[in-house]
Amino acid sequence: MTEIPPASGAIVGPDGLARPRWAAVDPMLRDYYDTEWGIPVRFEHALFERLSLEAFQSGLSWAIILRKRPGFRAAFADFDPDRVAAFDEDDVERLLSDAAIVRNRLKIRATITNAQATVALREQGGLVDFVWGFQPNETPQPRTQADVPTSSEASVSLAKALKKVGFVFVGPTTMFALMEAIGMIDTHLLDSHRRGSSGVWG
Repeated sequence: MTEIPPASGAIVGPDGLARPRWAAVDPMLRDYYDTEWGIPVRFEHALFERLSLEAFQSGLSWAIILRKRPGFRAAFADFDPDRVAAFDEDDVERLLSDAAIVRNRLKIRATITNAQATVALREQGGLVDFVWGFQPNETPQPRTQADVPTSSEASVSLAKALKKVGFVFVGPTTMFALMEAIGMIDTHLLDSHRRGSSGVWG
């Protein structure tokens, strides 16, 4: 693999495609980057899953969460908001004994709380319209990973708004990561083969 000149954070892989360093080596992360990360998510079920996994990722590496995603899906009823919203204390204890997920009581409870908030938010148009309503007018233009911010005015506003309607574990940094993952902003490096692939920013 070779660096792309000049001054780029992108790495050219054996397939000739340029990716950021974090997605250039691990096959699982490379596949996630190539096929999923930054693709617009506009369905409640999928968006609730992304929001939940980003909350679990807080303080951990995304690779850990991605490797455990099948376990998370099995444990959390495939992230069906209605089913997760009905989880009780027995479910919390069940999840705390499930080695297939990240066993953190606060994050488990947060997922249940956020499922309940997702269901309640349908009366205001739903989670998808609510979140996408905070899409900024501009997106970053990073040449290197160091150019990618970890939060923004939009992610701060989104975090505050979600908290007001009952969501938890939705801080500005976590919400910025969500915005990246669901294509609300494009933080693909300018030299990456995925830059502009969301169709949102041209």
